Amino acid sequence: MAAQAVDGTVAGGGPARDQAALHRRPGGQGPVRRFIGRHWYAWALTAPVVIVTLVLVGYPLVRGVYLSLTDATEANVGRTIGMNVIPSTYEFVGLKNYTAALADPEFLATLGWTVLWTAVCVTLHYGLGLGLAILLNRPLRFRSFYRVLLVLPWAVPAFVSAFIWRYIFSAKYGVLNAMLNAAGLPAVAWLDDPAVAKISVIVVNVWLGVPFMMLAVLGGLQAIPGELYEAASMDGATPWQRFRYITLPGLRPVASTVVLLGTIWTFNQFAVIFLVTGGGPGTSTQILVTNAYRLAFTGIRDYAGSATWGLLILLILSAMTVIYRRALRRTGEAW
Repeated sequence: MAAQAVDGTVAGGGPARDQAALHRRPGGQGPVRRFIGRHWYAWALTAPVVIVTLVLVGYPLVRGVYLSLTDATEANVGRTIGMNVIPSTYEFVGLKNYTAALADPEFLATLGWTVLWTAVCVTLHYGLGLGLAILLNRPLRFRSFYRVLLVLPWAVPAFVSAFIWRYIFSAKYGVLNAMLNAAGLPAVAWLDDPAVAKISVIVVNVWLGVPFMMLAVLGGLQAIPGELYEAASMDGATPWQRFRYITLPGLRPVASTVVLLGTIWTFNQFAVIFLVTGGGPGTSTQILVTNAYRLAFTGIRDYAGSATWGLLILLILSAMTVIYRRALRRTGEAW
Protein backbone atom coordinates (compact mmCIF):
# COMPACT_ATOMS: atom_id res chain seq x y z
CA MET A 1 0.00 0.00 0.00
CA ALA A 2 1.41 3.40 -0.92
CA ALA A 3 2.81 5.39 1.93
CA GLN A 4 0.83 8.48 2.94
CA ALA A 5 2.50 11.86 3.26
CA VAL A 6 1.87 14.14 6.22
CA ASP A 7 -0.62 16.28 4.24
CA GLY A 8 -2.58 13.23 3.12
CA THR A 9 -1.33 13.02 -0.46
CA VAL A 10 0.05 9.84 -1.99
CA ALA A 11 3.80 9.54 -1.78
CA GLY A 12 5.46 10.17 -5.07
CA GLY A 13 2.80 12.70 -6.03
CA GLY A 14 3.37 16.40 -5.95
CA PRO A 15 1.84 19.69 -6.94
CA ALA A 16 1.66 18.77 -10.65
CA ARG A 17 -0.19 15.52 -9.98
CA ASP A 18 -2.48 17.22 -7.48
CA GLN A 19 -3.33 19.90 -10.07
CA ALA A 20 -4.10 17.25 -12.70
CA ALA A 21 -6.33 15.45 -10.23
CA LEU A 22 -8.15 18.71 -9.54
CA HIS A 23 -8.85 19.15 -13.27
CA ARG A 24 -10.35 15.68 -13.40
CA ARG A 25 -12.81 16.49 -10.64
CA PRO A 26 -16.35 17.40 -11.69
CA GLY A 27 -16.09 20.81 -10.04
CA GLY A 28 -12.68 21.68 -11.51
CA GLN A 29 -12.30 23.97 -14.51
CA GLY A 30 -10.95 22.45 -17.71
CA PRO A 31 -8.52 24.19 -20.04
CA VAL A 32 -11.31 25.37 -22.38
CA ARG A 33 -13.31 26.96 -19.58
CA ARG A 34 -10.19 28.58 -18.14
CA PHE A 35 -9.25 29.91 -21.60
CA ILE A 36 -12.71 31.42 -22.13
CA GLY A 37 -12.78 32.86 -18.63
CA ARG A 38 -9.35 34.40 -19.02
CA HIS A 39 -10.09 35.95 -22.43
CA TRP A 40 -13.77 36.79 -21.99
CA TYR A 41 -13.26 40.32 -23.32
CA ALA A 42 -11.96 38.98 -26.64
CA TRP A 43 -15.00 36.72 -26.98
CA ALA A 44 -17.26 39.68 -26.16
CA LEU A 45 -15.66 41.82 -28.85
CA THR A 46 -15.80 39.16 -31.55
CA ALA A 47 -19.30 37.93 -30.72
CA PRO A 48 -21.13 40.57 -32.86
CA VAL A 49 -18.93 39.74 -35.86
CA VAL A 50 -19.50 36.02 -35.41
CA ILE A 51 -23.27 36.49 -35.10
CA VAL A 52 -23.48 38.74 -38.17
CA THR A 53 -21.32 36.31 -40.17
CA LEU A 54 -23.51 33.36 -39.20
CA VAL A 55 -26.65 35.28 -40.18
CA LEU A 56 -25.39 36.76 -43.45
CA VAL A 57 -23.10 33.94 -44.59
CA GLY A 58 -23.78 30.80 -42.59
CA TYR A 59 -27.56 30.64 -42.97
CA PRO A 60 -27.64 31.38 -46.74
CA LEU A 61 -24.93 28.78 -47.27
CA VAL A 62 -26.80 26.11 -45.32
CA ARG A 63 -30.03 27.07 -47.08
CA GLY A 64 -28.30 26.84 -50.45
CA VAL A 65 -27.00 23.35 -49.66
CA TYR A 66 -30.52 22.31 -48.66
CA LEU A 67 -32.12 23.72 -51.83
CA SER A 68 -29.51 22.05 -54.03
CA LEU A 69 -30.61 18.69 -52.68
CA THR A 70 -34.32 19.27 -53.42
CA ASP A 71 -36.56 19.88 -56.43
CA ALA A 72 -37.29 23.50 -55.45
CA THR A 73 -38.64 25.24 -58.55
CA GLU A 74 -41.39 27.78 -59.07
CA ALA A 75 -43.85 24.96 -59.63
CA ASN A 76 -42.87 23.24 -56.38
CA VAL A 77 -42.69 26.11 -53.89
CA GLY A 78 -45.66 27.42 -52.00
CA ARG A 79 -47.44 30.48 -53.38
CA THR A 80 -50.85 32.08 -53.27
CA ILE A 81 -53.10 32.28 -56.34
CA GLY A 82 -56.29 34.15 -55.61
CA MET A 83 -57.74 32.62 -52.47
CA ASN A 84 -55.99 29.28 -52.97
CA VAL A 85 -52.71 28.54 -51.23
CA ILE A 86 -50.54 25.99 -53.02
CA PRO A 87 -48.33 24.19 -50.49
CA SER A 88 -44.59 23.90 -51.01
CA THR A 89 -43.07 20.55 -51.95
CA TYR A 90 -39.33 20.48 -51.37
CA GLU A 91 -38.77 16.83 -52.19
CA PHE A 92 -35.32 15.43 -51.53
CA VAL A 93 -33.55 14.36 -54.73
CA GLY A 94 -30.02 13.78 -53.44
CA LEU A 95 -27.22 14.62 -55.85
CA LYS A 96 -29.47 14.59 -58.90
CA ASN A 97 -29.11 18.34 -59.42
CA TYR A 98 -25.31 18.11 -59.30
CA THR A 99 -25.10 15.27 -61.82
CA ALA A 100 -27.54 17.08 -64.10
CA ALA A 101 -25.51 20.31 -63.91
CA LEU A 102 -22.18 18.61 -64.57
CA ALA A 103 -23.67 16.77 -67.55
CA ASP A 104 -25.28 19.93 -68.92
CA PRO A 105 -23.40 21.29 -71.99
CA GLU A 106 -24.48 24.80 -70.97
CA PHE A 107 -22.71 24.46 -67.62
CA LEU A 108 -19.52 23.18 -69.23
CA ALA A 109 -19.53 25.92 -71.87
CA THR A 110 -20.18 28.59 -69.24
CA LEU A 111 -17.42 27.17 -67.05
CA GLY A 112 -14.96 27.30 -69.95
CA TRP A 113 -15.74 30.95 -70.70
CA THR A 114 -15.62 31.83 -66.99
CA VAL A 115 -12.15 30.31 -66.63
CA LEU A 116 -10.93 32.07 -69.78
CA TRP A 117 -12.47 35.37 -68.66
CA THR A 118 -10.83 35.06 -65.24
CA ALA A 119 -7.40 34.10 -66.59
CA VAL A 120 -7.28 36.93 -69.15
CA CYS A 121 -8.56 39.58 -66.75
CA VAL A 122 -6.29 38.65 -63.85
CA THR A 123 -3.24 38.44 -66.14
CA LEU A 124 -3.96 41.91 -67.52
CA HIS A 125 -4.78 43.22 -64.05
CA TYR A 126 -1.44 42.17 -62.65
CA GLY A 127 0.63 42.96 -65.75
CA LEU A 128 -0.72 46.48 -66.22
CA GLY A 129 -0.80 47.10 -62.47
CA LEU A 130 2.85 46.07 -62.18
CA GLY A 131 3.87 48.35 -65.04
CA LEU A 132 2.02 51.36 -63.65
CA ALA A 133 3.35 50.70 -60.14
CA ILE A 134 6.94 50.64 -61.41
CA LEU A 135 6.37 53.97 -63.19
CA LEU A 136 4.81 55.59 -60.12
CA ASN A 137 7.58 54.26 -57.87
CA ARG A 138 10.13 56.38 -59.70
CA PRO A 139 10.74 60.13 -59.23
CA LEU A 140 8.14 61.76 -61.46
CA ARG A 141 6.61 65.22 -61.70
CA PHE A 142 2.95 65.36 -60.62
CA ARG A 143 3.25 61.81 -59.33
CA SER A 144 0.55 62.37 -56.69
CA PHE A 145 -1.82 63.65 -59.36
CA TYR A 146 -1.22 60.59 -61.51
CA ARG A 147 -1.85 58.31 -58.56
CA VAL A 148 -5.20 59.92 -57.82
CA LEU A 149 -6.14 59.81 -61.51
CA LEU A 150 -5.32 56.12 -61.81
CA VAL A 151 -7.21 55.23 -58.63
CA LEU A 152 -10.45 56.85 -59.81
CA PRO A 153 -11.76 53.74 -61.64
CA TRP A 154 -11.51 51.81 -58.39
CA ALA A 155 -13.10 54.61 -56.35
CA VAL A 156 -16.20 54.80 -58.56
CA PRO A 157 -18.83 52.14 -57.68
CA ALA A 158 -18.73 49.21 -60.07
CA PHE A 159 -22.36 49.51 -61.13
CA VAL A 160 -21.88 53.19 -62.04
CA SER A 161 -18.82 52.34 -64.13
CA ALA A 162 -20.72 49.50 -65.81
CA PHE A 163 -23.55 51.84 -66.84
CA ILE A 164 -21.04 54.39 -68.17
CA TRP A 165 -19.27 51.78 -70.24
CA ARG A 166 -22.58 50.44 -71.55
CA TYR A 167 -23.33 53.92 -72.85
CA ILE A 168 -19.83 54.19 -74.34
CA PHE A 169 -20.34 50.88 -76.17
CA SER A 170 -23.82 51.79 -77.42
CA ALA A 171 -24.15 51.11 -81.15
CA LYS A 172 -26.22 54.25 -81.84
CA TYR A 173 -25.25 56.76 -79.16
CA GLY A 174 -21.88 55.47 -77.95
CA VAL A 175 -18.76 57.62 -77.83
CA LEU A 176 -16.62 54.99 -79.51
CA ASN A 177 -18.81 54.68 -82.59
CA ALA A 178 -19.15 58.46 -82.76
CA MET A 179 -15.36 58.72 -82.89
CA LEU A 180 -15.18 56.00 -85.55
CA ASN A 181 -17.82 57.76 -87.66
CA ALA A 182 -15.97 61.06 -87.30
CA ALA A 183 -12.83 59.34 -88.60
CA GLY A 184 -14.73 57.90 -91.55
CA LEU A 185 -14.71 54.34 -90.20
CA PRO A 186 -17.72 52.03 -89.90
CA ALA A 187 -19.43 51.60 -86.54
CA VAL A 188 -18.80 48.47 -84.51
CA ALA A 189 -21.53 46.39 -82.83
CA TRP A 190 -19.69 46.29 -79.52
CA LEU A 191 -22.41 44.50 -77.57
CA ASP A 192 -24.25 42.71 -80.38
CA ASP A 193 -21.51 40.41 -81.66
CA PRO A 194 -20.53 37.54 -79.29
CA ALA A 195 -16.76 37.80 -79.86
CA VAL A 196 -16.69 41.60 -79.66
CA ALA A 197 -18.96 41.57 -76.60
CA LYS A 198 -16.52 39.29 -74.78
CA ILE A 199 -13.66 41.64 -75.58
CA SER A 200 -15.78 44.58 -74.41
CA VAL A 201 -16.54 43.11 -70.97
CA ILE A 202 -12.88 42.17 -70.55
CA VAL A 203 -11.91 45.79 -71.26
CA VAL A 204 -14.40 47.04 -68.67
CA ASN A 205 -13.25 44.61 -66.00
CA VAL A 206 -9.58 45.36 -66.64
CA TRP A 207 -10.30 49.07 -66.34
CA LEU A 208 -11.96 48.41 -62.97
CA GLY A 209 -9.36 45.99 -61.59
CA VAL A 210 -6.02 47.55 -62.54
CA PRO A 211 -6.06 50.29 -59.83
CA PHE A 212 -6.27 47.75 -56.99
CA MET A 213 -3.38 45.74 -58.39
CA MET A 214 -1.38 48.92 -58.97
CA LEU A 215 -1.78 50.09 -55.36
CA ALA A 216 -0.99 46.68 -53.91
CA VAL A 217 2.10 46.21 -56.07
CA LEU A 218 3.22 49.79 -55.39
CA GLY A 219 3.16 49.06 -51.67
CA GLY A 220 5.21 45.92 -52.29
CA LEU A 221 7.77 47.84 -54.36
CA GLN A 222 8.22 50.42 -51.62
CA ALA A 223 8.87 47.62 -49.11
CA ILE A 224 11.87 46.32 -51.08
CA PRO A 225 15.11 47.75 -49.58
CA GLY A 226 16.79 50.22 -51.90
CA GLU A 227 20.21 48.90 -50.84
CA LEU A 228 19.58 45.78 -52.90
CA TYR A 229 19.28 47.80 -56.09
CA GLU A 230 22.34 49.87 -55.22
CA ALA A 231 24.44 46.77 -54.58
CA ALA A 232 23.23 45.17 -57.81
CA SER A 233 24.09 48.32 -59.78
CA MET A 234 27.58 48.38 -58.31
CA ASP A 235 27.99 44.74 -59.36
CA GLY A 236 27.06 45.67 -62.92
CA ALA A 237 23.54 44.19 -63.04
CA THR A 238 21.41 45.37 -65.94
CA PRO A 239 17.89 46.80 -65.38
CA TRP A 240 16.37 43.53 -66.55
CA GLN A 241 18.53 41.55 -64.11
CA ARG A 242 17.55 43.85 -61.25
CA PHE A 243 13.90 43.42 -62.17
CA ARG A 244 14.17 39.64 -62.46
CA TYR A 245 16.30 38.88 -59.41
CA ILE A 246 15.22 41.65 -57.00
CA THR A 247 11.85 43.12 -57.96
CA LEU A 248 9.95 39.95 -58.83
CA PRO A 249 11.15 37.92 -55.81
CA GLY A 250 10.48 40.89 -53.54
CA LEU A 251 6.91 41.13 -54.81
CA ARG A 252 6.05 37.46 -54.35
CA PRO A 253 4.40 37.85 -50.90
CA VAL A 254 2.16 40.63 -52.22
CA ALA A 255 1.58 39.06 -55.62
CA SER A 256 0.54 35.70 -54.20
CA THR A 257 -2.23 37.35 -52.18
CA VAL A 258 -3.56 39.87 -54.71
CA VAL A 259 -3.60 37.33 -57.54
CA LEU A 260 -5.71 34.96 -55.45
CA LEU A 261 -8.08 37.77 -54.43
CA GLY A 262 -8.29 39.00 -58.01
CA THR A 263 -9.09 35.49 -59.22
CA ILE A 264 -11.94 35.08 -56.74
CA TRP A 265 -13.36 38.55 -57.44
CA THR A 266 -13.16 38.17 -61.22
CA PHE A 267 -14.60 34.65 -61.17
CA ASN A 268 -17.65 36.10 -59.38
CA GLN A 269 -17.74 39.50 -61.15
CA PHE A 270 -21.50 39.81 -61.45
CA ALA A 271 -21.89 43.56 -62.00
CA VAL A 272 -19.83 43.91 -65.20
CA ILE A 273 -21.47 41.03 -67.06
CA PHE A 274 -25.00 41.69 -65.87
CA LEU A 275 -25.02 45.47 -66.35
CA VAL A 276 -22.91 45.81 -69.50
CA THR A 277 -24.17 42.95 -71.68
CA GLY A 278 -26.82 41.22 -69.56
CA GLY A 279 -25.05 37.99 -70.46
CA GLY A 280 -25.75 38.53 -74.14
CA PRO A 281 -25.92 38.49 -76.98
CA GLY A 282 -27.86 35.33 -76.21
CA THR A 283 -25.85 33.68 -73.45
CA SER A 284 -22.41 34.23 -74.99
CA THR A 285 -21.01 36.34 -72.13
CA GLN A 286 -22.77 34.59 -69.25
CA ILE A 287 -20.42 33.46 -66.49
CA LEU A 288 -21.32 30.97 -63.79
CA VAL A 289 -22.58 33.49 -61.25
CA THR A 290 -24.79 35.40 -63.70
CA ASN A 291 -26.22 32.15 -65.02
CA ALA A 292 -27.03 31.07 -61.47
CA TYR A 293 -28.91 34.35 -61.05
CA ARG A 294 -30.74 33.79 -64.34
CA LEU A 295 -31.90 30.33 -63.24
CA ALA A 296 -33.39 31.66 -60.02
CA PHE A 297 -34.96 34.94 -61.12
CA THR A 298 -35.91 34.70 -64.81
CA GLY A 299 -38.31 32.39 -66.62
CA ILE A 300 -39.12 29.28 -64.63
CA ARG A 301 -37.68 29.92 -61.18
CA ASP A 302 -35.27 27.02 -60.77
CA TYR A 303 -34.11 27.66 -57.21
CA ALA A 304 -32.63 24.20 -56.84
CA GLY A 305 -30.60 24.56 -60.03
CA SER A 306 -29.41 28.03 -59.03
CA ALA A 307 -28.32 26.79 -55.61
CA THR A 308 -26.53 23.87 -57.26
CA TRP A 309 -24.59 26.20 -59.55
CA GLY A 310 -23.71 28.37 -56.55
CA LEU A 311 -22.38 25.41 -54.58
CA LEU A 312 -20.39 24.24 -57.61
CA ILE A 313 -18.85 27.72 -57.85
CA LEU A 314 -17.87 27.47 -54.19
CA LEU A 315 -16.32 24.03 -54.70
CA ILE A 316 -14.39 25.16 -57.79
CA LEU A 317 -12.97 28.23 -56.05
CA SER A 318 -12.11 26.19 -52.95
CA ALA A 319 -10.25 23.64 -55.08
CA MET A 320 -8.42 26.42 -56.90
CA THR A 321 -7.41 27.98 -53.59
CA VAL A 322 -6.09 24.68 -52.22
CA ILE A 323 -4.07 24.01 -55.38
CA TYR A 324 -2.75 27.57 -55.37
CA ARG A 325 -1.62 27.35 -51.74
CA ARG A 326 0.11 24.03 -52.34
CA ALA A 327 1.94 25.57 -55.28
CA LEU A 328 3.04 28.44 -53.03
CA ARG A 329 4.31 26.00 -50.40
CA ARG A 330 6.56 24.37 -52.98
CA THR A 331 8.17 27.75 -53.68
CA GLY A 332 8.41 28.68 -50.00
CA GLU A 333 5.77 31.40 -50.22
CA ALA A 334 3.02 29.82 -48.10
CA TRP A 335 0.78 32.15 -46.14
